[in-house]
Amino acid sequence: MKRPAGSLGKGPDSAPADTRLLAIAADQLKEFGPRHITVVGIADAAGMTHANVYRYFTNKAALIDAVAGQWLRGMEATIADIADSPDPADDKLERLIQAWARVHRDLLKEDRHLFDVYCTATETSRPLVRKHRARMRQLIERVLDEGIVTGKFDPRDREKAHAFISDAVYRFINPLTVRLDAEVPQDILDQRLATMIRVVLRALANGSV
Repeated sequence: MKRPAGSLGKGPDSAPADTRLLAIAADQLKEFGPRHITVVGIADAAGMTHANVYRYFTNKAALIDAVAGQWLRGMEATIADIADSPDPADDKLERLIQAWARVHRDLLKEDRHLFDVYCTATETSRPLVRKHRARMRQLIERVLDEGIVTGKFDPRDREKAHAFISDAVYRFINPLTVRLDAEVPQDILDQRLATMIRVVLRALANGSV
């Protein structure tokens, strides 16, 4: 999943200022890491004064959080597309979990600095992560409820079923555990995830949760 790149090549006024600032901050974050980017450097790249940056973001931390939030919303859009697809609920849940895990692994490989920002935000339970978790919960619940209505799932307790899904695949969707597994071969992780998905689908179908 790629971040929006903005329209920086088309001239300084081709995109809204906050959009351009986010695109520049994302590029600099990827290249230099959060400790080495500055509001002044981002402003210079955008062709504006650093005081102008503060019209849109209160400080560097807020700008970095906005970059992370932009990535999280992109992930949510990917998952929402699956949740809204016409496929059976069990197929959707399988594809949803696979996509959820994949976007984490892709970010870890493609932009380690942003991934570390995401991990720190998760560790400190910052608002952008709390909001993200709430939106992801809604998407999972949407698929779960659809499965219950259509008879694909027959859980004994809806809340416990949702918790079971999250617990079963936690290792593959939490950035902290994904980072711990960075050196595990991808084929092994794929096999483990496939096993857990089978367990989840079987448990939801036979009412064991």
